[in-house]
Amino acid sequence: MTSVQPVRSTDRLTADEIAEVLALADAAGRADGQYPLSEDVVLRLRAAGAGDPDARHHLARTGDSLTGYAFLDHTDSQLPSGELVVHPGHRRRGHGTALLAAAGPGPARFWAHGDDPAAQAFASRHGFARTRVLWQMHRPLADLPDAPLPDGVTLRHFRPGHDEAAWLGVNARAFADHPEQGRWTRRDLEMREAEPWFDPAGFLLAVDIQDTVLGFHWTKVHPAQGDEPAVGEIYVLGVDPGGHRRGLGAALSVAGLRHLAGLGLTRVTLYADESNTAAVALYRRLGFEVFAADVSYQRAG
Repeated sequence: MTSVQPVRSTDRLTADEIAEVLALADAAGRADGQYPLSEDVVLRLRAAGAGDPDARHHLARTGDSLTGYAFLDHTDSQLPSGELVVHPGHRRRGHGTALLAAAGPGPARFWAHGDDPAAQAFASRHGFARTRVLWQMHRPLADLPDAPLPDGVTLRHFRPGHDEAAWLGVNARAFADHPEQGRWTRRDLEMREAEPWFDPAGFLLAVDIQDTVLGFHWTKVHPAQGDEPAVGEIYVLGVDPGGHRRGLGAALSVAGLRHLAGLGLTRVTLYADESNTAAVALYRRLGFEVFAADVSYQRAG
C-alpha cells in the first residue's frame, strides 16, 4: 500500500520536480481536454530552479508519484492568486484539499481552466465564490473586414532591446484596471521574448509621426499538435487611453489578423474578460464567438 505524504511547499524546485509537474499537467490536459496551467504559471514553473520570493509551489505525493500541484503567486500579498491540478488517476482522494490547506488560510483566488462542474463543486465546498470569467473566443481567418488606420498613424514591428520601456508604459496604462496584465514588469516581458514562439514580426506597434507608441497588437502562433493545425492568437491588444485615436483598436485588430492569415493560418483565438464589455463588443463586431471559459474563484478570508 502506498503512503500519502505531507505536501511539500517551496519557493524553488529541482529540475526533476519541474519535469514531474509538467508531466502531471500534460496528463490532466489529455484527460480533461483543457490544459490546467496558464502560460504565466508555466513560465514561472520553468524558472523555479532559480527560486522566486513571490512564488510558492506545493507538491502532493503518494509514495514516489506526484499526485497534485498548486502554484500560488504572492506578488499581491493581500490576494494571492494561483492554480491547482490533481493527477486524473488520483482524484477524489483528498489531494486537492491537502494542497489548499498547504497554501494557507485567508483571501486567495484560484483559476479553473474550463467551466467544469467538478471545479465548481470543489470551489464551493471550500468556500470559494465565482468572481471572474475569462472567455475564449475564436473565428476563422477568412473574410476579414477592412479597418483603416487613423490619420497620422503607421504600423511597425516591435524592436527587442529598444521598445520594452515604451511598450510597458502603454501596457500599464491600457490595462490599469486589469489585475494581471497591467502589472507586467520588464522581467515578464523578457521571459516571453525568450520563448521559442516569440516573433517580433507579429508584434505590431501603432506609432505617430514622432514614433510615440499609441497602441499595439501582439500576436502569437500555437504550433500544430497531432491532427490539430496551428492556431493564431490575439495575444495582447491595447490602446493607450492618453493617445487614443478613433478606430485604432479595430485597425490594430485587423492588421494582426491579416498578419496571421498571411502565415497560412486558418483560425485565430483570444481571451477576453466577460466584464470587459467594450473589448467583447469589438471582438463580436469582428466576427469572434465564445467557445470556452476560464473561471476565477475567490475566497474572502
